[in-house]
Amino acid sequence: MVRPPLKTQRKLERLKGLLQGRRAMLIVLQDFPDPDAIAAGAALRALANSLADLPCSLAHAGVIVRSENKALVEYLDLNLRPLPELDLSRFDLIALVDTQPGTGNNSLPSETPVHLVLDHHPFRRASRSALFTDVRSRYGATSTLLAEYLVAAGVPIEPPLATALVYGILSDTQNLARQTTRRDVEAYLTLYPLANRHILAEIQRHSLPAAYFALLVRGLLNARRFGHCLVASLGQTENPDMIAELADLLLRVENTEWALSTGIYRDRLLLSLRATDPEVAAGRLIRRIIGTYGTGGGHECFAGGQIALASLTPRERRSLDQVLLRRFLQLTGGANHAPVPLVPPETHDTGPAPSS
Repeated sequence: MVRPPLKTQRKLERLKGLLQGRRAMLIVLQDFPDPDAIAAGAALRALANSLADLPCSLAHAGVIVRSENKALVEYLDLNLRPLPELDLSRFDLIALVDTQPGTGNNSLPSETPVHLVLDHHPFRRASRSALFTDVRSRYGATSTLLAEYLVAAGVPIEPPLATALVYGILSDTQNLARQTTRRDVEAYLTLYPLANRHILAEIQRHSLPAAYFALLVRGLLNARRFGHCLVASLGQTENPDMIAELADLLLRVENTEWALSTGIYRDRLLLSLRATDPEVAAGRLIRRIIGTYGTGGGHECFAGGQIALASLTPRERRSLDQVLLRRFLQLTGGANHAPVPLVPPETHDTGPAPSS
Protein backbone atom coordinates (compact mmCIF):
# COMPACT_ATOMS: atom_id res chain seq x y z
CA MET A 1 0.00 0.00 0.00
CA VAL A 2 1.21 3.50 -0.75
CA ARG A 3 1.79 5.35 2.52
CA PRO A 4 -1.59 6.10 4.15
CA PRO A 5 -2.71 9.71 3.69
CA LEU A 6 -1.64 12.28 6.27
CA LYS A 7 -5.25 12.55 7.40
CA THR A 8 -5.19 8.90 8.51
CA GLN A 9 -1.86 9.31 10.29
CA ARG A 10 -3.04 12.42 12.15
CA LYS A 11 -6.30 10.80 13.19
CA LEU A 12 -4.46 7.68 14.31
CA GLU A 13 -2.68 9.71 16.98
CA ARG A 14 -6.02 11.03 18.24
CA LEU A 15 -7.46 7.52 18.20
CA LYS A 16 -4.55 6.18 20.27
CA GLY A 17 -5.21 8.78 22.92
CA LEU A 18 -8.92 7.97 23.03
CA LEU A 19 -8.34 4.23 23.42
CA GLN A 20 -5.79 4.43 26.22
CA GLY A 21 -6.97 3.59 29.73
CA ARG A 22 -10.43 2.45 28.67
CA ARG A 23 -12.22 -0.54 30.18
CA ALA A 24 -13.97 -2.04 27.13
CA MET A 25 -15.27 -0.98 23.71
CA LEU A 26 -18.48 -2.05 21.99
CA ILE A 27 -18.30 -2.02 18.20
CA VAL A 28 -21.81 -1.71 16.74
CA LEU A 29 -22.50 -2.75 13.16
CA GLN A 30 -25.53 -2.34 10.93
CA ASP A 31 -28.51 -4.45 11.97
CA PHE A 32 -27.93 -6.64 8.92
CA PRO A 33 -24.15 -6.39 8.50
CA ASP A 34 -22.63 -6.95 5.08
CA PRO A 35 -19.05 -8.17 4.45
CA ASP A 36 -17.67 -4.63 4.54
CA ALA A 37 -19.20 -3.96 7.97
CA ILE A 38 -18.06 -7.34 9.33
CA ALA A 39 -14.49 -6.91 8.08
CA ALA A 40 -14.22 -3.28 9.20
CA GLY A 41 -15.54 -4.16 12.66
CA ALA A 42 -13.00 -6.97 12.99
CA ALA A 43 -10.24 -4.58 11.86
CA LEU A 44 -11.18 -1.96 14.47
CA ARG A 45 -11.07 -4.67 17.13
CA ALA A 46 -7.58 -5.72 15.98
CA LEU A 47 -6.47 -2.08 16.01
CA ALA A 48 -7.80 -1.47 19.54
CA ASN A 49 -6.28 -4.71 20.81
CA SER A 50 -2.89 -3.77 19.39
CA LEU A 51 -2.80 -0.07 20.30
CA ALA A 52 -4.28 -0.23 23.79
CA ASP A 53 -4.79 -3.90 24.70
CA LEU A 54 -8.46 -2.94 24.82
CA PRO A 55 -11.11 -5.70 25.01
CA CYS A 56 -13.80 -5.30 22.33
CA SER A 57 -17.18 -6.82 21.61
CA LEU A 58 -18.96 -6.69 18.24
CA ALA A 59 -22.73 -6.45 18.13
CA HIS A 60 -25.71 -5.94 15.84
CA ALA A 61 -29.46 -6.17 16.26
CA GLY A 62 -30.57 -8.05 13.16
CA VAL A 63 -29.67 -11.34 11.56
CA ILE A 64 -27.08 -12.69 9.16
CA VAL A 65 -28.75 -14.98 6.67
CA ARG A 66 -26.66 -14.74 3.51
CA SER A 67 -24.46 -17.85 3.35
CA GLU A 68 -21.33 -15.95 2.25
CA ASN A 69 -21.62 -13.60 5.23
CA LYS A 70 -22.15 -16.50 7.61
CA ALA A 71 -19.05 -18.16 6.21
CA LEU A 72 -17.05 -14.96 6.69
CA VAL A 73 -18.11 -14.63 10.34
CA GLU A 74 -17.25 -18.29 10.94
CA TYR A 75 -13.83 -17.95 9.30
CA LEU A 76 -13.01 -14.87 11.40
CA ASP A 77 -14.26 -16.71 14.50
CA LEU A 78 -16.27 -13.63 15.42
CA ASN A 79 -18.58 -13.81 18.39
CA LEU A 80 -21.18 -11.31 17.18
CA ARG A 81 -23.38 -10.35 20.11
CA PRO A 82 -27.11 -9.51 19.98
CA LEU A 83 -27.17 -5.77 20.69
CA PRO A 84 -30.55 -5.74 22.54
CA GLU A 85 -29.24 -8.28 25.06
CA LEU A 86 -26.13 -6.32 26.07
CA ASP A 87 -25.71 -4.14 29.15
CA LEU A 88 -24.31 -1.03 27.47
CA SER A 89 -23.08 0.37 30.78
CA ARG A 90 -20.32 -2.25 30.72
CA PHE A 91 -18.62 -0.34 27.91
CA ASP A 92 -16.93 3.03 28.30
CA LEU A 93 -16.44 3.35 24.54
CA ILE A 94 -19.13 2.84 21.89
CA ALA A 95 -18.10 2.72 18.22
CA LEU A 96 -20.25 2.69 15.11
CA VAL A 97 -18.59 1.08 12.09
CA ASP A 98 -19.96 1.25 8.53
CA THR A 99 -22.96 3.10 9.93
CA GLN A 100 -23.69 6.38 11.74
CA PRO A 101 -26.09 7.77 14.34
CA GLY A 102 -29.55 8.47 13.01
CA THR A 103 -29.28 6.39 9.84
CA GLY A 104 -31.96 3.92 10.93
CA ASN A 105 -29.89 0.90 9.87
CA ASN A 106 -28.49 0.29 13.36
CA SER A 107 -30.47 -0.21 16.56
CA LEU A 108 -28.22 1.55 19.03
CA PRO A 109 -30.60 3.48 21.33
CA SER A 110 -30.68 7.15 20.38
CA GLU A 111 -29.90 8.24 23.95
CA THR A 112 -26.67 6.18 24.01
CA PRO A 113 -23.59 8.35 23.48
CA VAL A 114 -21.42 7.36 20.51
CA HIS A 115 -17.69 7.92 20.94
CA LEU A 116 -16.28 6.70 17.60
CA VAL A 117 -17.72 6.73 14.08
CA LEU A 118 -15.86 5.17 11.16
CA ASP A 119 -17.77 4.94 7.91
CA HIS A 120 -17.77 5.54 4.15
CA HIS A 121 -21.36 6.64 3.69
CA PRO A 122 -22.37 10.31 3.36
CA PHE A 123 -21.70 12.25 6.55
CA ARG A 124 -24.56 12.65 9.03
CA ARG A 125 -24.82 15.70 11.25
CA ALA A 126 -25.49 13.48 14.27
CA SER A 127 -21.96 12.08 13.88
CA ARG A 128 -20.50 15.43 14.97
CA SER A 129 -21.33 14.60 18.57
CA ALA A 130 -18.86 11.69 18.59
CA LEU A 131 -15.47 12.20 20.21
CA PHE A 132 -13.77 10.67 17.17
CA THR A 133 -15.20 10.72 13.65
CA ASP A 134 -13.67 9.59 10.37
CA VAL A 135 -16.16 9.43 7.52
CA ARG A 136 -14.71 9.10 4.00
CA SER A 137 -17.76 9.22 1.73
CA ARG A 138 -15.64 8.98 -1.41
CA TYR A 139 -14.15 5.65 -0.37
CA GLY A 140 -15.77 2.57 -1.85
CA ALA A 141 -15.59 0.61 1.40
CA THR A 142 -15.09 1.16 5.11
CA SER A 143 -12.67 -1.78 4.91
CA THR A 144 -10.33 0.46 2.91
CA LEU A 145 -10.34 3.05 5.69
CA LEU A 146 -9.61 0.50 8.42
CA ALA A 147 -6.88 -1.11 6.32
CA GLU A 148 -5.19 2.30 6.14
CA TYR A 149 -5.31 2.60 9.94
CA LEU A 150 -3.79 -0.86 10.38
CA VAL A 151 -0.94 -0.03 8.00
CA ALA A 152 -0.34 3.40 9.56
CA ALA A 153 -0.20 1.83 13.02
CA GLY A 154 2.12 -0.95 11.90
CA VAL A 155 -0.34 -3.62 13.06
CA PRO A 156 0.35 -7.01 11.40
CA ILE A 157 -2.61 -8.03 9.24
CA GLU A 158 -3.03 -11.77 9.64
CA PRO A 159 -4.49 -13.87 6.78
CA PRO A 160 -8.04 -14.15 8.22
CA LEU A 161 -8.38 -10.39 8.65
CA ALA A 162 -6.70 -9.67 5.30
CA THR A 163 -9.11 -12.11 3.63
CA ALA A 164 -12.10 -10.43 5.26
CA LEU A 165 -10.94 -6.94 4.27
CA VAL A 166 -10.37 -8.02 0.67
CA TYR A 167 -13.86 -9.51 0.54
CA GLY A 168 -15.31 -6.40 2.17
CA ILE A 169 -13.74 -4.16 -0.48
CA LEU A 170 -14.74 -6.41 -3.36
CA SER A 171 -18.35 -6.82 -2.19
CA ASP A 172 -19.00 -3.13 -1.56
CA THR A 173 -17.39 -2.03 -4.85
CA GLN A 174 -18.74 -4.94 -6.92
CA ASN A 175 -15.24 -6.22 -7.65
CA LEU A 176 -13.76 -2.70 -7.86
CA ALA A 177 -16.28 -1.68 -10.55
CA ARG A 178 -18.60 0.55 -8.46
CA GLN A 179 -17.60 3.77 -6.69
CA THR A 180 -13.95 2.75 -6.48
CA THR A 181 -11.16 5.17 -5.60
CA ARG A 182 -7.40 4.89 -5.89
CA ARG A 183 -7.32 4.22 -2.15
CA ASP A 184 -9.60 1.19 -2.55
CA VAL A 185 -7.37 -0.24 -5.26
CA GLU A 186 -4.23 0.38 -3.21
CA ALA A 187 -5.77 -1.29 -0.16
CA TYR A 188 -6.83 -4.28 -2.25
CA LEU A 189 -3.35 -4.66 -3.78
CA THR A 190 -1.78 -4.51 -0.32
CA LEU A 191 -4.19 -6.95 1.32
CA TYR A 192 -4.60 -9.55 -1.41
CA PRO A 193 -1.08 -11.05 -1.07
CA LEU A 194 -1.75 -11.44 2.68
CA ALA A 195 -5.14 -13.11 2.22
CA ASN A 196 -5.96 -16.80 2.13
CA ARG A 197 -7.06 -17.04 -1.50
CA HIS A 198 -8.45 -20.55 -1.10
CA ILE A 199 -10.72 -19.44 1.75
CA LEU A 200 -11.67 -16.30 -0.18
CA ALA A 201 -12.80 -18.41 -3.11
CA GLU A 202 -14.72 -20.75 -0.78
CA ILE A 203 -16.56 -17.84 0.82
CA GLN A 204 -17.48 -16.34 -2.56
CA ARG A 205 -18.72 -19.72 -3.86
CA HIS A 206 -20.41 -20.82 -0.64
CA SER A 207 -23.31 -23.19 -1.19
CA LEU A 208 -26.85 -21.80 -1.13
CA PRO A 209 -29.95 -23.42 0.40
CA ALA A 210 -32.94 -24.29 -1.77
CA ALA A 211 -34.95 -21.64 0.11
CA TYR A 212 -32.71 -18.98 -1.43
CA PHE A 213 -33.83 -19.91 -4.93
CA ALA A 214 -37.48 -20.16 -3.90
CA LEU A 215 -37.27 -16.60 -2.56
CA LEU A 216 -35.50 -15.43 -5.71
CA VAL A 217 -38.26 -16.92 -7.87
CA ARG A 218 -40.88 -15.12 -5.76
CA GLY A 219 -39.12 -11.80 -6.28
CA LEU A 220 -38.73 -12.28 -10.02
CA LEU A 221 -42.37 -13.30 -10.46
CA ASN A 222 -43.45 -10.19 -8.56
CA ALA A 223 -41.19 -7.87 -10.56
CA ARG A 224 -42.87 -5.25 -12.74
CA ARG A 225 -41.36 -2.99 -15.37
CA PHE A 226 -42.37 0.65 -15.74
CA GLY A 227 -40.39 1.83 -18.74
CA HIS A 228 -36.73 1.76 -17.73
CA CYS A 229 -37.65 1.12 -14.05
CA LEU A 230 -38.05 -2.27 -12.35
CA VAL A 231 -39.90 -2.78 -9.05
CA ALA A 232 -40.19 -6.01 -7.05
CA SER A 233 -41.39 -7.04 -3.62
CA LEU A 234 -40.43 -10.09 -1.60
CA GLY A 235 -43.28 -9.52 0.85
CA GLN A 236 -42.70 -10.99 4.30
CA THR A 237 -39.26 -12.59 4.45
CA GLU A 238 -36.83 -14.01 6.98
CA ASN A 239 -33.93 -13.20 4.65
CA PRO A 240 -33.46 -9.41 4.64
CA ASP A 241 -30.14 -9.74 2.76
CA MET A 242 -32.08 -10.97 -0.25
CA ILE A 243 -33.73 -7.57 -0.75
CA ALA A 244 -30.45 -5.94 -1.75
CA GLU A 245 -29.40 -8.98 -3.78
CA LEU A 246 -32.64 -8.81 -5.74
CA ALA A 247 -32.13 -5.10 -6.51
CA ASP A 248 -28.60 -5.82 -7.75
CA LEU A 249 -29.92 -8.58 -9.99
CA LEU A 250 -32.81 -6.54 -11.39
CA LEU A 251 -30.49 -3.73 -12.40
CA ARG A 252 -28.75 -6.17 -14.75
CA VAL A 253 -31.90 -6.67 -16.82
CA GLU A 254 -31.44 -5.06 -20.22
CA ASN A 255 -32.86 -1.55 -20.74
CA THR A 256 -33.08 -1.00 -16.98
CA GLU A 257 -31.82 2.22 -15.38
CA TRP A 258 -33.51 1.96 -11.98
CA ALA A 259 -34.33 -0.98 -9.71
CA LEU A 260 -36.25 -0.88 -6.43
CA SER A 261 -36.84 -3.96 -4.30
CA THR A 262 -38.66 -4.17 -1.00
CA GLY A 263 -39.40 -6.70 1.70
CA ILE A 264 -40.82 -6.88 5.21
CA TYR A 265 -38.69 -8.23 8.03
CA ARG A 266 -40.11 -8.24 11.57
CA ASP A 267 -42.48 -5.30 11.12
CA ARG A 268 -39.94 -3.24 9.23
CA LEU A 269 -40.20 -2.43 5.53
CA LEU A 270 -36.74 -2.53 3.96
CA LEU A 271 -35.96 -0.91 0.61
CA SER A 272 -32.99 -1.25 -1.74
CA LEU A 273 -32.51 1.18 -4.61
CA ARG A 274 -30.06 0.76 -7.50
CA ALA A 275 -29.22 2.93 -10.51
CA THR A 276 -26.95 2.55 -13.52
CA ASP A 277 -25.95 6.22 -13.61
CA PRO A 278 -23.46 7.16 -10.85
CA GLU A 279 -24.46 10.83 -11.17
CA VAL A 280 -28.04 10.41 -9.96
CA ALA A 281 -27.37 10.47 -6.18
CA ALA A 282 -29.45 7.44 -5.20
CA GLY A 283 -28.88 8.19 -1.50
CA ARG A 284 -30.70 11.51 -1.75
CA LEU A 285 -33.42 10.01 -3.93
CA ILE A 286 -34.23 7.21 -1.47
CA ARG A 287 -34.71 9.82 1.25
CA ARG A 288 -37.14 11.70 -0.99
CA ILE A 289 -39.05 8.48 -1.67
CA ILE A 290 -39.30 7.57 2.02
CA GLY A 291 -39.86 11.11 3.26
CA THR A 292 -41.04 11.28 6.86
CA TYR A 293 -42.09 7.62 6.94
CA GLY A 294 -38.62 6.39 7.89
CA THR A 295 -34.92 6.77 7.18
CA GLY A 296 -32.67 6.11 4.23
CA GLY A 297 -29.35 6.88 2.63
CA GLY A 298 -26.56 5.58 0.46
CA HIS A 299 -24.21 6.47 -2.35
CA GLU A 300 -24.41 7.70 -5.91
CA CYS A 301 -25.93 4.61 -7.52
CA PHE A 302 -27.03 2.40 -4.60
CA ALA A 303 -29.00 3.13 -1.47
CA GLY A 304 -31.30 1.63 1.13
CA GLY A 305 -33.93 2.57 3.65
CA GLN A 306 -36.26 1.30 6.33
CA ILE A 307 -39.72 2.12 7.66
CA ALA A 308 -41.23 0.86 10.92
CA LEU A 309 -44.61 -0.77 10.31
CA ALA A 310 -45.69 -1.91 13.78
CA SER A 311 -48.00 1.06 14.39
CA LEU A 312 -49.68 0.94 10.96
CA THR A 313 -53.00 -0.72 10.17
CA PRO A 314 -53.27 -3.05 7.14
CA ARG A 315 -55.00 -0.25 5.24
CA GLU A 316 -52.23 2.20 6.13
CA ARG A 317 -49.64 -0.32 4.98
CA ARG A 318 -51.34 -0.68 1.60
CA SER A 319 -51.50 3.09 1.28
CA LEU A 320 -47.81 3.33 2.15
CA ASP A 321 -46.92 0.89 -0.61
CA GLN A 322 -48.82 2.98 -3.14
CA VAL A 323 -47.21 6.22 -1.98
CA LEU A 324 -43.69 4.81 -2.16
CA LEU A 325 -44.26 3.36 -5.62
CA ARG A 326 -45.76 6.60 -6.90
CA ARG A 327 -42.88 8.67 -5.56
CA PHE A 328 -40.31 6.29 -7.01
CA LEU A 329 -41.86 6.35 -10.47
CA GLN A 330 -42.35 10.12 -10.46
CA LEU A 331 -38.73 10.71 -9.49
CA THR A 332 -37.27 8.25 -11.98
CA GLY A 333 -39.43 8.85 -15.04
CA GLY A 334 -41.49 5.67 -14.91
CA ALA A 335 -44.83 7.24 -13.94
CA ASN A 336 -46.20 7.39 -17.48
CA HIS A 337 -45.68 3.69 -18.15
CA ALA A 338 -48.13 0.89 -17.46
CA PRO A 339 -46.73 -2.02 -15.42
CA VAL A 340 -45.47 -5.00 -17.39
CA PRO A 341 -44.47 -8.29 -15.67
CA LEU A 342 -40.75 -8.98 -15.93
CA VAL A 343 -41.56 -12.68 -16.30
CA PRO A 344 -44.54 -13.08 -18.68
CA PRO A 345 -47.32 -15.26 -17.18
CA GLU A 346 -47.16 -17.72 -20.06
CA THR A 347 -43.58 -18.64 -19.08
CA HIS A 348 -44.50 -19.61 -15.51
CA ASP A 349 -45.41 -23.14 -16.64
CA THR A 350 -42.05 -24.70 -17.31
CA GLY A 351 -43.57 -27.64 -19.17
CA PRO A 352 -42.62 -31.31 -18.82
CA ALA A 353 -39.45 -32.27 -17.01
CA PRO A 354 -36.48 -33.00 -19.31
CA SER A 355 -36.02 -36.67 -20.13
CA SER A 356 -32.96 -38.43 -18.82
